[in-house]
Amino acid sequence: MIALLLALGSSLAYGCADFLGGLGARKAHVLRTVLIAAPASLAVELLLWPVLGASFSAGALGWGAASGIASAAAFALLYKTLAIGPMNVLSPVTALVSAALPVTVGLLQGEHLAVAGVVGLPLALIAVVLVSAGHGAGSERPSRTALLLAFGAGAAIALQLVFLHQAPSDSGVAPLIVGRAVSSAVTLAAAGLMYRRLGSERPAYGISAAAGVLDSVANLLFLLASRSGDLAVVAVITALYPAGTVLLARGVLAERVRRGQLVGLGTAAVAVSLLALT
Repeated sequence: MIALLLALGSSLAYGCADFLGGLGARKAHVLRTVLIAAPASLAVELLLWPVLGASFSAGALGWGAASGIASAAAFALLYKTLAIGPMNVLSPVTALVSAALPVTVGLLQGEHLAVAGVVGLPLALIAVVLVSAGHGAGSERPSRTALLLAFGAGAAIALQLVFLHQAPSDSGVAPLIVGRAVSSAVTLAAAGLMYRRLGSERPAYGISAAAGVLDSVANLLFLLASRSGDLAVVAVITALYPAGTVLLARGVLAERVRRGQLVGLGTAAVAVSLLALT
């Protein structure tokens, strides 16, 4: 039950972070937004160090660095996918892959589900697809390149979660600190190479920093959840993060929630209830 609540918190924090990051990216180039968000994220994790501890063992360093590289790759692939579209098709692909791969890894590692979990897990995967399906022309077909990018983005997100899960359970926040440092370095290098294409617009500093803080909170909650529960369950609940983005967009920006997304939110509620029984 504790793992489920932590995973729900992680999902909500990821959704809020994505919403704020999206708002920030409307005001300036997305890399400028990330260059504010990344230091804010790292600062949170460093502040957590004395509280939760950190053991920088070889395992923590290796898996943390791997998660950081996967995080940077996910960022690049996801925004390239967003640029190509159509996101009403590609977003569910990305979300489903980001959930399905960790679930597969967890089951292959010997995790077992009760009867309620066997029903709840596929329901949660269906909810991920429904909730993440955004607006767009239903008749528009994505190109093969766009589908490959969407699959790659989902796989990179999934690998980040799997790598964090593989880090030693007694390493504290060390994997998060290492991962954030690596992903920040990669992002900084990318910004340096693309400096002339970043434009002159100033980023929304407060919104961007808040997105970074929430992303760190989401990572921490996922790490704690995966250490206290099954990866298969924790990953699929975490992958419901588009629900938070959808609800915030509805409440703050008055964006219309599609009927399919409402069905997805209801399906998610049923799935979470079933998984709580496992």
